[in-house]
Amino acid sequence: MPEAMFDTHACLDAVVIYTDRVEECRNFYASLGLSFGEERYPLADGLMRYSCRMPLGPVLEIHPTTHDHRTSDLRLSLALAGADTNPPLSPGEHLLTDPDGRKVDVTVL
Repeated sequence: MPEAMFDTHACLDAVVIYTDRVEECRNFYASLGLSFGEERYPLADGLMRYSCRMPLGPVLEIHPTTHDHRTSDLRLSLALAGADTNPPLSPGEHLLTDPDGRKVDVTVL
């Protein structure tokens, strides 16, 4: 990317995935080596959400869908250590699909 494309005053802080398949999505992203904490979802009794602080700063959250938030298309790009994935991924580029059908570009370092 040209140098002008980078904004040194802003950074990605969080990505929130809304899904009807919370546990399946958590398992998928956990299989990529991400470690999620469990939290009670503050807007709906008993629903669970998961969050993970990515190694370089942003938070990835998995929330249940509600009447205000539905599953929608989103494409993620993650850079990960292959030894942390389950099963291990070889170095290079991988295009995976999560349980909701979202494309996930994974670069294994």
